[in-house]
Amino acid sequence: MQVVAIIMRWIDVLAALLLAWRARRREGRSLIIRDEGGRLVIRPGEPNRDAIIPDAGSQEASPGVVLTAGTAVPDDIARAARDGFVVLELPADRIVTRRTNVPAQAKEFLAGIVRNQLERLSPWPADQAVYGFAAEASAEDAAALDVRVLITSRAVIDSACDELAAIGLRVDRIVAREAGVQAAGPVALWSRLADASRENLGGMRRRIAIGIAATIGTAMVLTLWALVSASSTRDENGALAARSKALQKQIQTGRTPASMASLPPAQRAWAVKETSVASVIAIEALSRALPDTAYLTEIRLEGGTLRVIGLADDAPALLAPLEQSGHLSNVRFFAPTTRGPDGKLFRFHIEARVEPRIKVAEE
Repeated sequence: MQVVAIIMRWIDVLAALLLAWRARRREGRSLIIRDEGGRLVIRPGEPNRDAIIPDAGSQEASPGVVLTAGTAVPDDIARAARDGFVVLELPADRIVTRRTNVPAQAKEFLAGIVRNQLERLSPWPADQAVYGFAAEASAEDAAALDVRVLITSRAVIDSACDELAAIGLRVDRIVAREAGVQAAGPVALWSRLADASRENLGGMRRRIAIGIAATIGTAMVLTLWALVSASSTRDENGALAARSKALQKQIQTGRTPASMASLPPAQRAWAVKETSVASVIAIEALSRALPDTAYLTEIRLEGGTLRVIGLADDAPALLAPLEQSGHLSNVRFFAPTTRGPDGKLFRFHIEARVEPRIKVAEE
């Protein structure tokens, strides 16, 4: 359960970071909307972007577009709003400004201080108030901070978002200025990212989880496919090698005297050389396979058949070493084994088939 909780927490953090990254990327293409007595003035957030919002009522460049109630949003503005970051600036008559002083040392704790004093500063209940604050050094006391707190109600925020949504504009942030103080910068009151509902975060969480699961599933499928392909390739290589070896043996063993006679002289000479039996190899094989207590008195090599006669103290024990030498096959006695003249050794008569040189070379 702890592992699952850690994974879910990690996905939540990843979802929040992704939403923040998307908002940050869109802030570079922001649109500022001001509510001026029922009219909406729309302008780009950067001066060098004024050209993307033309003024329909003037032939000269204008810092914005003015929309009256019930006016449809131009297509270029709607397109810019979908791709950009929409900031709504509330009029001064919809906010309440309060001022308070705090010690300069408490600058790091301003958010908590303002939140604790919100019930005293706000004309609305704390759970129905939306606020923002800005702090600057006090002109009267260098050790104090002058804090401006701008407050409005949740109903005003929801109403403004609904009105803009009705004409196709989705608000990402709401700011306000203190009445009569235009030099001061706007103060952020509300942000869609900060006020993201659990449903929006849950949707992003589900998309991330689905993406991770799809990635893991794809990796597993690719790994399984690679393993199956490698196994199939090994099987095919083994089958091809076995087939090649079988064909090679079939070609070598299929050389009958009649087929060899039909070959050209040069090929016939090579075929005879490959299938012939070398007496030197046969004698070398005998010398290696026979023990020191065995003696040969007669050796005869007729075609591919080798016959040897000799004396040994244990004649039956000679068959296995000769068979295992790799040069002889079908090793057997072709005559009875008898006791020698001294009564200690036995006379043996062994016959074997000598393997052709081509087969010995392959092994």
